[in-house]
Amino acid sequence: MTAVAPDRLIGRLVPVDVHFDDLDALGMLHNARYPVLVERAWTALWNERGLVFEGDWDAAGDFCNAVKELSISYEAPVLRPGGYAVHLWIERLGNTGLTYGFRFCSADGATTYARGTRVLVRLDPATLRPARWSDTLRASAQDLLLPRD
Repeated sequence: MTAVAPDRLIGRLVPVDVHFDDLDALGMLHNARYPVLVERAWTALWNERGLVFEGDWDAAGDFCNAVKELSISYEAPVLRPGGYAVHLWIERLGNTGLTYGFRFCSADGATTYARGTRVLVRLDPATLRPARWSDTLRASAQDLLLPRD
């Protein structure tokens, strides 16, 4: 996805904070912290929409899922703690799979530091086999879906 003006984003720009202890020995945001910060941004977004996981896997619903793939491309180093953002969108929402895209960026969305995709599979908590995403998640995700060509 190409960078666009923040007011024209498809998806959502979610604020995140980088702390001093997120930096590596060279003073750069450690590569392993990017997925954690992206996950925190998704959690904040779903919580804001009333979709909350409270630790009960049998009642977890759509939060009972597993990562199938994760791809990240690092484009520029984050060199200091402070306020940043994660731009989130959904590329594909299938029956049991969901592919989302993300950019780790400046707080205003203008500068991209990293970008990637992550594929999730919704699981049945009893069998750990693929299960259909709920209508609640589908409805909540509509404004995050990229338009289909």
